[in-house]
Amino acid sequence: MSLRARLTLLYTSLIGGILLLFGVLIYVLVGAFLFDQVDRTLKQTVNNILANSRVSSVGELNVVTLPSLELTSNVYVQYWDRDAHLQMASPGIRNVNQALDAASQLSTRPVFRNVVLQGVHLRVLTVPLTAAGRPVGVIQVATNLTLVDSMRSTLLTVLIGLAVASMALAAAASWLSIGQALAPLDTVTETAEQITRADDLSRRIPYSGPDRDEIGTLIRTFNHTFERLENLFTSQQRFLADVSHELRTPLTVIKGNADLIRKLGPDDESLDSIKDEADRLTRMVGDLLLLAQAESGKLPLNLRPVMLDELLTDTFQEMRILAGERVQLKLTEIDQITVSGDRDRLKQVLINLVSNAIHYTPAGGKVYLGLSKTHEMSRIIVRDTGPGIPARDLPHIFDRFYRGEKSRTRSKTGGFGLGLSIAYFIVDAHGGRIEVDSQEGIGTTFAMYLPLAEN
Repeated sequence: MSLRARLTLLYTSLIGGILLLFGVLIYVLVGAFLFDQVDRTLKQTVNNILANSRVSSVGELNVVTLPSLELTSNVYVQYWDRDAHLQMASPGIRNVNQALDAASQLSTRPVFRNVVLQGVHLRVLTVPLTAAGRPVGVIQVATNLTLVDSMRSTLLTVLIGLAVASMALAAAASWLSIGQALAPLDTVTETAEQITRADDLSRRIPYSGPDRDEIGTLIRTFNHTFERLENLFTSQQRFLADVSHELRTPLTVIKGNADLIRKLGPDDESLDSIKDEADRLTRMVGDLLLLAQAESGKLPLNLRPVMLDELLTDTFQEMRILAGERVQLKLTEIDQITVSGDRDRLKQVLINLVSNAIHYTPAGGKVYLGLSKTHEMSRIIVRDTGPGIPARDLPHIFDRFYRGEKSRTRSKTGGFGLGLSIAYFIVDAHGGRIEVDSQEGIGTTFAMYLPLAEN
């Protein structure tokens, strides 16, 4: 059974149940009201009879004036003495010699009962009479329930008819409204099937309804999922292409030098070239493994208190050797800050940022380092006076293998475009973030934020 049919059946059953309870309540209340009116009439009749009756010296009941029952032919009266002899009957039942309610004639208290007498449905009130503590007889007053039964039957028919009609209307309305509400799901299914058949992750599910309802949220989530899958698929393709490109160059060099050694014999230059390219491959494989661990959230971290001022000072001293006389490396501000982290990983991030700044800053340029506190976070600044990063490249600088200088031939000591990706994941694993701001012709600023250690 389809979801649409199940929901329609559920809503229809729910409405049917509510109507059933409501109908039973109305039927019971109306029936109780009608019987209450009948009982009131019977009680009033008995009271009128007793008000116009006298008890003789021998204990017999004498009715001085019988109420005008002819005007209400629907009410019948019988008086039976203590010996169960019929002494009086209303005009409408003088030919009836049996008690209106034989089962209640010996009752010692007033009793209301429904009986069927000669095929007629009656409501009978039996009232025992006493005088001076002695039984005098029994008065039975009855009324015909034909009209009440007819009203109750009509009411029951009307309630059943309304319930059936309401359930049919509810089923039709539910079927249409649920079909309209679930229509976008058919579009979701169709789009997913098209993506599966055509391998086209660029497709999106169209939706023109409210964005904040359940269907809108579902479709928005699907579209975000498709977008992420497309990005992941594109990233995977680019990753495979970049890895192939990165591997091809050192392997070509190694193969060429191996062929040269085979022909001319070993020489130091060929062996050194093979060693350098093998080292490059080893570094790249190590970086890829580290990046894979970071992306999967399984990057091993040896967390302990780290004095960032000492770490920044150590990095500054080491990087001054790399900068040499070509670039001026300056330490602007430094504060005593402690964070909880892996010192080696954090130093790896700093060395990567500073070495990039030195590498891309032209001769005579400057690279500034700084450490300060801001908004319960530590902030490390690496700013250079290099050419800056083009705006089109800024969104991609943390992508694997991405480098803005596509045409530049990488040197033997050059990176693979993995350093910033690794730095991003290391900082993220520490609960921090990296931000970058760059203007072409002015320079680039990297800001690394890390949460302060708890006291």
